Amino acid sequence: MDSITIQPAASARGEIIVPGDKSISHRSIMLGAIANGVTTVRGFLRGEDNMSTMHAFRDMGVEINDDGETVRITGRGLHGLKEPGNVLDCGNSGTTIRLITGLLSGQSFFSVVTGDQYLRKRPMKRVVDPLTRMGARIAGRGGGTLAPLAISGGPLQGIDYQSPVSSAQIKSSIMLAGLYAAGETTVTEPSLSRDHSERMFQLFGASLVRNASGVTVRGGVELAAREVSVPGDISSAAFFIVAALITPGSELLIKNVGVNPSRTGVIDILQAMGGDIRLLELRDVSGEPVADILVRYSSLKGIAISGTVVPRAIDEFPAICVAAARAEGVTTIRDAMELRVKETDRITAMADNLRKLGITVTETEDGMDIFGSERLLGGTVDSSGDHRIAMSMSVAALVASGPITVTDISCVSTSFPTFFQLLGKVAAK
Repeated sequence: MDSITIQPAASARGEIIVPGDKSISHRSIMLGAIANGVTTVRGFLRGEDNMSTMHAFRDMGVEINDDGETVRITGRGLHGLKEPGNVLDCGNSGTTIRLITGLLSGQSFFSVVTGDQYLRKRPMKRVVDPLTRMGARIAGRGGGTLAPLAISGGPLQGIDYQSPVSSAQIKSSIMLAGLYAAGETTVTEPSLSRDHSERMFQLFGASLVRNASGVTVRGGVELAAREVSVPGDISSAAFFIVAALITPGSELLIKNVGVNPSRTGVIDILQAMGGDIRLLELRDVSGEPVADILVRYSSLKGIAISGTVVPRAIDEFPAICVAAARAEGVTTIRDAMELRVKETDRITAMADNLRKLGITVTETEDGMDIFGSERLLGGTVDSSGDHRIAMSMSVAALVASGPITVTDISCVSTSFPTFFQLLGKVAAK
């Protein structure tokens, strides 16, 4: 079990570029593989999660060339994938396994998907149930609720599905199945989750209609290859935004970051806490809004976080919790039950780790109350094999009274292989 010990820092300063957006990278491979023609992708994130997606499609006969700068995907069309000769290993990637299960449901062959010890514990019923309603035949552990999942692909029928939770993975899985379904497939959500799939479906020429509460996809429409430029991942940028906000004397410029409105909840939350965060040079790249983000040290205040902003910041809550630990007063988080079914139970894991640093935290069923403090203790914290917890607690170390050791950090490579290198670059000794 790898660990790292991080020393307190005097400030966080400089100019950085974070790796490409994980969500967009996943989808560029998936849609490029089933489009007609050669799709080129620049800025692709070469983290373990995205490589799991790449390997899975190579195992289904898709030619994917990667020269380290550009990924070229020779698409095989909607119905050109080949039956894999082995189990498709999704590693630690919930996005890979849930989205690919939807896509595989409409194929004319048999396939099995699985993942590592953490992924095999994550709930799959949330995609299996709607896909089964479309006609998919999926078997798995726990009555089809846990991986490995065995998928006997075949004809699908479009449905109108009202998702009980706002989840881009659920929505995207059904949308991918909808490409193969007869008629139209509609997904509505309590509040709109991130919309990278909708934007990329439109980029590749899918028949898609969006409304205030969901999306409708018409099946049987062939996709056309495109050039995709992947911006920096705002989820990765969030750790450095928080690092600059909480470390006195900091000023940090993070260049070329995706600022899709369905993903900028973290900026809205941190600005509401008093954070000095500015978006510069706003522009559009491959259908996604992009900006440079300038962050300066700020005196933060606790706020109440709930409602529609939560799904727009769901992956960034570990970093937000660290900001809350340094804010004046109490930060309350509610409506965040989704955090309990991520790579680990992020509510419990973050609460436990912050307590180890001397922060008072009260857990609730769907969130927590964090009582901010000017003083964080040093010590040892456990990532629980969750990349976002490992990186968040590493950021907390910058303002602790002593060094913090973070255990089980190998998970960071799933989304941000250069994280510790960049953290060392900006953290002034």
